[in-house]
Amino acid sequence: MAEPIPLRGTSLHDGVAARLRAMVFDGELLPGAFIDEKALAAAWQVSRTPLREALKVLAAEGLVELVPHRGCRVIELTDGDADALFPVMALLEGRCAFEAASKATADELRTLQHLHEALERHAAAHDIGGYYQANHAFHSFVQGLAANRWLDRVTSDLRRFMRLMRGRQLALPGRIEASINEHRVLIDAFQQRDAARAERAMHDHLMAQLVALKKLRSRQARSASGRRSP
Repeated sequence: MAEPIPLRGTSLHDGVAARLRAMVFDGELLPGAFIDEKALAAAWQVSRTPLREALKVLAAEGLVELVPHRGCRVIELTDGDADALFPVMALLEGRCAFEAASKATADELRTLQHLHEALERHAAAHDIGGYYQANHAFHSFVQGLAANRWLDRVTSDLRRFMRLMRGRQLALPGRIEASINEHRVLIDAFQQRDAARAERAMHDHLMAQLVALKKLRSRQARSASGRRSP
């Protein structure tokens, strides 16, 4: 965090925006946290101007919100947001899977198989962080295989908000085991080039995540209630 922002052929505020975005997605900037502009500007050796321009970019993306007289904070998704978002993503990612299964080359399917094997390794190790990252790579690759710029545009836009939840549902006991089983059905559909089955499997996989998230919420609420009881 103390390193200067590398330009790498882009504008300074774009580089700052990329760093801030990564911090939000990686959980370094937590939901609801206010962003210390002065500290970041000093750590990254930039002026406040590109930092503020970068924050405007993230605000336009919906990742942060400007609070009058207080600064800028990372957005918090409510339970209602999750309940509304998952079914939409299930439809979009289901369509991505359908088009990907219809269009993927043999080499691309081999790459997808390698991504699935990474999921298998993380599931076997019960490595939630590694599984989450591998899962994101798998889903993003399927999205790219669909090769539909309009589908890609809307899916990418909403995937940003999915990433804010950082796979919280994976903390539910038994969820990684269930998730990898769902992925086994999905990768088999891809290998068989069964587009309709791939679409159903992907849709059901996303909806299973929402079910797991709701169960986790309920468990956490019961636990919190128990701690408050005398």
